[in-house]
Amino acid sequence: MTPVAASASVASDPPENLKSDLPTLRPTSIIHRTTWRPPVATYGEGIYLDLEDGRRVIDAVGGAAVACVGTSHPKVIQAIKDQLDRVPYVYNMQLSNEPAEKLAQLLIKSGNGAFELCGFASGGSEAMEGVIKLARQYYEEIGQPKRTNFIARQLSFHGNTVATLSLAYHPGRRGPYEAILDHNNYHHVSPAYAARFQNVDETEEQYVQRLAKELEDKFVELGPDTVIGFVAETVVGATTGACPAPKGYFAAMKAICHKYGALFILDEVMSGMGRMGTTHAWESFGDGAAPDIQAVAKGLGGGYASIGAVLMSKTVAEGIRGKSGIWKHGHTYQANPLVCAASVAVQEVIASENLLENCRVQGAYLSQLLHERLRGPNALAAPYVFDIRGGGLFWGIEFDFESPEAARVEMKGQKFAMTVQARALENGLIIMAFIGGSNLEGTKGDHILLAPAYNVTKAEIEKIVDVFVDTVEEVLKQHLVSD
Repeated sequence: MTPVAASASVASDPPENLKSDLPTLRPTSIIHRTTWRPPVATYGEGIYLDLEDGRRVIDAVGGAAVACVGTSHPKVIQAIKDQLDRVPYVYNMQLSNEPAEKLAQLLIKSGNGAFELCGFASGGSEAMEGVIKLARQYYEEIGQPKRTNFIARQLSFHGNTVATLSLAYHPGRRGPYEAILDHNNYHHVSPAYAARFQNVDETEEQYVQRLAKELEDKFVELGPDTVIGFVAETVVGATTGACPAPKGYFAAMKAICHKYGALFILDEVMSGMGRMGTTHAWESFGDGAAPDIQAVAKGLGGGYASIGAVLMSKTVAEGIRGKSGIWKHGHTYQANPLVCAASVAVQEVIASENLLENCRVQGAYLSQLLHERLRGPNALAAPYVFDIRGGGLFWGIEFDFESPEAARVEMKGQKFAMTVQARALENGLIIMAFIGGSNLEGTKGDHILLAPAYNVTKAEIEKIVDVFVDTVEEVLKQHLVSD
């Protein structure tokens, strides 16, 4: 069967051993993000998707950690139909609309005092563009125009626009565009990736202190009064695979930002809106350190709508209100009533069905099964599993083939994670594979991401793990070298 996309923006060819199995597919007029023609989905029900060849597969990653209440939820579908009968579109510079106002109130309330105002976008990349522009506008309006620098992290991903690629630092995704990226206003410090970069003689506290010193040194190097803010994913998604920061990290980063009058900015496009078992990931995986500005997207519309949002603190809101009073940023489709109605319905489903609790419960069970089946005493994969990490329903499995035991595995130039992803789809399971996230150069790394819907059942978790582990073992057995 045809593999799904390699990552958020990096494609690779199907593994050689699978090319002969690719079906003959109809021609397409789409320029796809893969070198192969992806199969066509024809119907969705919960976490299941039907394909054009008649097979039903399990979506264990929600597309890209998007489909948080599955597909075809009747309450969301009805809300969309009802809004179509009222008004599907108005332009936000001429008219507001009831669903947009309701969604904004819901988002502000969700922060328990952390946020004052919000603005909408059409997705995660747009939301992060909005973050960049809002942060700069804030300092321009409060009379600090010298602040032109952002500090982000290596091995991060903040979107696929030129500005967000400049802000982030993923070598593979930046590569083709390096010559046109902004290297003057975007600067980078080390990732908070303990499994790879914490020294063996460091405690967690010492590791955090080292990273905090690095950030403060960067402020000093650039000139503290030139820095707009520090930007980070609360839990890194599409680069290092559901990688949380060590405890105390975000509290330390926020303290440094505020020491120098800069903004503490979080990207929760992938990890926010319930994915980690709390509405905002910083509540459970960010030391409770509320940001000055935050982006959300994927779990906001749950795949029923193309939407993102930018949330701002009272301090930022008052800075804008004190001068222009407007957000100097916008797009044609932002805050349109149809997508906002869908998003309100998604959030109401999450609340009414107690899905944050289910996210925590099923996430813990998913973690337990992954550890038992991949790292247990009789697990075939154990010598090659470097790390299992995450929280809620956002889990990453990192494989490594540099140990002595790994000499038994010969991939013949293929990427292990990509081969597992392709074979999993053959076996009826959609997962997401990433490569190049284990070193700063982007040349090493095999990660698999699992992010099922928040309403996944215990039985479905067991099925996901069964197919996933069986697939991993199948690929390993195929590539083991005989003694």
